[in-house]
Amino acid sequence: MKLRNQIAAYEPHNEQEAKDQEVMLRYIDTFPDILTRKNEFAHFSSSAWTVNKDRTKVLMAFHNIYQSWSWLGGHADGDDHLLRVALRETREETGLTTIKPLSDEIYSLEILGVDGHVKNGSHVATHVHLNVTYLIEADENERTQIKPDENSAIQWMTLAEAVEKCSEPYMRIIYQKLNDKLKVYA
Repeated sequence: MKLRNQIAAYEPHNEQEAKDQEVMLRYIDTFPDILTRKNEFAHFSSSAWTVNKDRTKVLMAFHNIYQSWSWLGGHADGDDHLLRVALRETREETGLTTIKPLSDEIYSLEILGVDGHVKNGSHVATHVHLNVTYLIEADENERTQIKPDENSAIQWMTLAEAVEKCSEPYMRIIYQKLNDKLKVYA
C-alpha cells in the first residue's frame, strides 16, 4: 500500500507524531478496511492546513458538528491518495478553486478522537480518525462560500487566532504544532 510507505517514510516532528505513526502503521497492517467508514472504530481522514501566500494566516471553518473553528478535511472514503482527499475537501468546504499543495509530502500525523454524534439523522459511534495532514496554499483574496451541511462560516485568521478561537482543547495543541512547523516555510 502506497499510503503505508508514505507514513513509514515520514519523519515525526515530536513524540505525539512518532507514537501516532507507530499506531497508524499497526492499524494498516491489521485492518483491511482502514480507508473506509465501514471500520467503525478507526479509519483514515485527511486534513489541510490551508495558509495564505505569506504564511501569516490560516483558513478555518466553523464546523457544525463540533461547534468549533476547525481546519479543513474529511474522510478518505476508500481513496488512499490522501493529498487528493485534502485538496478535494478544501475545495468542497470553502468553494476555493485556486489552491495548491506546498509539498506532496505529509505535513503532519495525528490520531484524533471523535465523540459520538448524529450526522444526517443517524448516530455515529465514538471512533478515531487516523489523520494525515497536508500543507496547502490558497489565495486569501479569493471568495469563499460555506458548505451548509458541514460548516456555517469560513474565515482567514492569523496563526494565533486559529489556535485561540478553537474550542477543542486537544485540537488547539495540534494547531499550535502545525503553526510551529510552518516556520520552515516562512
